[in-house]
Amino acid sequence: MDERKDQEARADAWFHALADRTRRDILRRVLAGEHSVSALARDYDMSFAAVQKHVAVLERAGLLTKRRLGREALASGDVEAVRSVGRMLVELEALWRGRIQRMDELLAADVPHPTDDPTD
Repeated sequence: MDERKDQEARADAWFHALADRTRRDILRRVLAGEHSVSALARDYDMSFAAVQKHVAVLERAGLLTKRRLGREALASGDVEAVRSVGRMLVELEALWRGRIQRMDELLAADVPHPTDDPTD
């Protein structure tokens, strides 16, 4: 049961992190290659501290990693974590499609409805 709770907590962190447009943009950039946080911050109309907070949310979600190089913090996207998000979405889609298919089957079945009058 703890593993399931861990998976749910990880999914919550992913979706929280990906819910923000700036964080999604940062993630796209660091998946393409390593960037310093200061270089990332120059491209957004917000403070350096605000960009640092966005990076921290992505890092807590496990979607990017940071390393220090002197005074610079370098951020890189974690491709495997992003793939995990994709796999989870595929699983959710399969579940949804299965339920829709089952509803279609039930609607198509020739089953009398309780309100149908058998004498008609």
